[in-house]
Amino acid sequence: MVSSETATRTGAVIVQAESVTKTFTTPDGHALPVLEGVSFTLSEGEIVALLGKSGSGKSTLLRCVAGLISPSSGSVSYRGTPLTGANPGVSMVFQTFALLPWLTVQQNVELGLEARGVAGAERAERALRAIDLIGLDGFESAYPKELSGGMRQRVGFARAIVTEPDALLMDEPFSALDVLTAENLRGELVKLWEGHGAPIKSILIVTHNIEEAVLLADRVLVLSSNPGRIRAELTVELPRPRDRHGPRFEALVDTIYGILTGREQAAADALEAEAAAQAAPGPAVQPMATPINTPLPDVSPGGLSGLLEILAARGGRDGLAEIADDLSFEIDDLLPLTDAAVMLTLARIDGSDIEITADGKEFAAADILTSKQLFAGYAAKHAPLVRTITQALAATADHTLRIGFFIDILRRGFSLSEARSQLDTAIDWGRYAELYDYDSDDEELTLEPGAQEYL
Repeated sequence: MVSSETATRTGAVIVQAESVTKTFTTPDGHALPVLEGVSFTLSEGEIVALLGKSGSGKSTLLRCVAGLISPSSGSVSYRGTPLTGANPGVSMVFQTFALLPWLTVQQNVELGLEARGVAGAERAERALRAIDLIGLDGFESAYPKELSGGMRQRVGFARAIVTEPDALLMDEPFSALDVLTAENLRGELVKLWEGHGAPIKSILIVTHNIEEAVLLADRVLVLSSNPGRIRAELTVELPRPRDRHGPRFEALVDTIYGILTGREQAAADALEAEAAAQAAPGPAVQPMATPINTPLPDVSPGGLSGLLEILAARGGRDGLAEIADDLSFEIDDLLPLTDAAVMLTLARIDGSDIEITADGKEFAAADILTSKQLFAGYAAKHAPLVRTITQALAATADHTLRIGFFIDILRRGFSLSEARSQLDTAIDWGRYAELYDYDSDDEELTLEPGAQEYL
């Protein structure tokens, strides 16, 4: 684990998670571990970010903190008392706004107060105050359909803070918004927090966006994936508002990027492997990559080709932060693309840079037909799920299988939605490579002629 000095916290502990483990059971009876041994605290006066890729269990952890689901083992406490139900000291802001369309803005904001039995006059007064605080004064009688995405999320914020919770829990609250609206809302949230205008004592935010975490949080907890564990805890000792182009900000973003991409873990694994080899000489046995332990990044072959072409045009090597800035992307937008490039041996990560390989140069320079053939070879060899599908289809008499077969396999390591997403990506890659075709009406995959030569 990579860690940094934890900031001194003067406030009382609001939420404490102790060795939280959560395992779900799939329909076929297999255990699906989502969280394993997660411990952390959230104290008065701090913003903490839970940062991780898909599969890190960060949203599940947030729901454990909210008391919406119970850990399989371990515990979550609110001000020293273990939760046995919903956490009475928190409110949540969701990614999808979660507004009731038949209620007005004011009625949506009053919902939490009504559930707590607050009288009508006080309810209205507190709701109007929250609406004004969040910048929606004048829209009290509007319905959600009349509002933009940013305004609807403001209603979500108002509904959450109107109950004056000890902790505001936010689950990817800006990810459904356009870039400018998200940036504006982040800035206003910081102003409310710094100005102590919001009646809340702490914030716990789930995000996959590195820069968002560094912009907002006092501490960043980086989670690994499948199952989620805290890989690193970093303190952000930067004054607000934070300059995302400042050297200290960029250095911290780069450090977190390295943790998420496993550079530090890879170095640690290499040292451990070397020590083990010295202790017991003999050939090292590498763990076999499988569709479960090596999921496919959610990218298209076209997007991957675009990254490699950009990289080739930059001389074959550049910093990810520099590429993201020039393209007006967040660095997080490049993570799945870089993961895919590294998986297929088309690029390698070196420090904060990405460097194209000889295979990558060949792929980037190839015409469409040649690039398809090259991609077929890379995917069949290095993408475990694509390889598994191709091998399974080749092993059947009619070279055809229904997708339910592969979903059942993937459900041993993923939720149903994650399994379907993995299969969708594999179908996209396999069709582009002309390894197999997919009939959506019959939900069947069929091996393409010539695909077996890549196995």
